[in-house]
Amino acid sequence: MKSYVGITDWDWFDLLRSQDNIEEVNFWQPSGKTQFRALQPGELFLFKLHSPNNFIVGGGFFAHSTLLPISLAWDSFGIYNGATNLSDMRKRVEKYRRQPSNKFEDYTIGCILLEQPFFLPKNSWIPVPYNWAPNLVQGRGYDLSVEPGKTIWDQLRICLQSQPTSTLIKEERPQYGNPVITYPRLGQGSFRVLITDTYERKCAITNERTLPALDAAHIKPYSENGLHEVTNGILLRKDLHALFDTGYITVTPEYRIEISKRIKEEYENGRDYYRHHGNLIRIPKDKTKQPDFSYLSWHNENIFRE
Repeated sequence: MKSYVGITDWDWFDLLRSQDNIEEVNFWQPSGKTQFRALQPGELFLFKLHSPNNFIVGGGFFAHSTLLPISLAWDSFGIYNGATNLSDMRKRVEKYRRQPSNKFEDYTIGCILLEQPFFLPKNSWIPVPYNWAPNLVQGRGYDLSVEPGKTIWDQLRICLQSQPTSTLIKEERPQYGNPVITYPRLGQGSFRVLITDTYERKCAITNERTLPALDAAHIKPYSENGLHEVTNGILLRKDLHALFDTGYITVTPEYRIEISKRIKEEYENGRDYYRHHGNLIRIPKDKTKQPDFSYLSWHNENIFRE
């Protein structure tokens, strides 16, 4: 199994390890020009501090990578970007960027979304492998089934046995200790970003593509035991999201839009919405990412106002 060791700074690591019950983090990259593609979902992404702290100090389970405006990265992950506020985040990003920027520029950064992160106590930090090159800027990959990656795995496995995260790490053959990773559950921020990218950053009803005007809508709310998973989400314009959540709009299991007559009855309005009635929503080409019929049926039966 592949892993990747990415380089990060002390401030990012120190702030995040002080937070309780973290479900996700955004391991950002300042340039925003190249999308990270070294891992598949569920594989391990590990944190290594800048020299002279040549140690692996934690990690998480890779879920998705993308390029986002810094404002959307902040709105999606907040303090789990490793910064206390957007201004602080911009200062940290701009420390590493090579091009000048101004306070009004919503520049793009690389985002590596990691689920169920873990942070090792100092007495369990793992020295970098013997073949780690001191001139690496971003990081490098390792196969955890062969040396020197196997040594990383062996030390990491021992350390994580006492942590809740270890429930995600299983051994296919205990006598050899080969790692097998189960796919991690998404956090709220990762759900939002995955839905945004899955729908190609366009509203599923109107094709609106102005990012600040779009929201990732849960079909079955998280408060009703709906999961943060792609098949439980639709990307909608913010006003349509509000109407969807309150039952004035629904989507049938056949992917058709239904607009409740209650909009006109209660607000004497709704012409802009009724023109979408009966239309098909735009769904992802990948069938594994299309809205789940059971979630849509639940929304039709429990939320929609006839």
